[in-house]
Amino acid sequence: MLVFIFIFLVGFGLAVSGGVTIIAYMNFLPVGVSWGDYFVFIAGRPECYLFPIGVFLMAIALFQYPNNL
Repeated sequence: MLVFIFIFLVGFGLAVSGGVTIIAYMNFLPVGVSWGDYFVFIAGRPECYLFPIGVFLMAIALFQYPNNL
């Protein structure tokens, strides 16, 4: 049971760091970068993959957590 909480917290940390990075890279948009170029850019950045990995880990931890109601 404690393992699921640990997996959830690790996933949360990864999702936060990846999400903050994606939002920080949105500062390129006012400079004149198009949305297409923005998505191509973040697809090439490895730290932006932390967000979906973190969401995936949180989903696994939530769905596998024992529910004894």
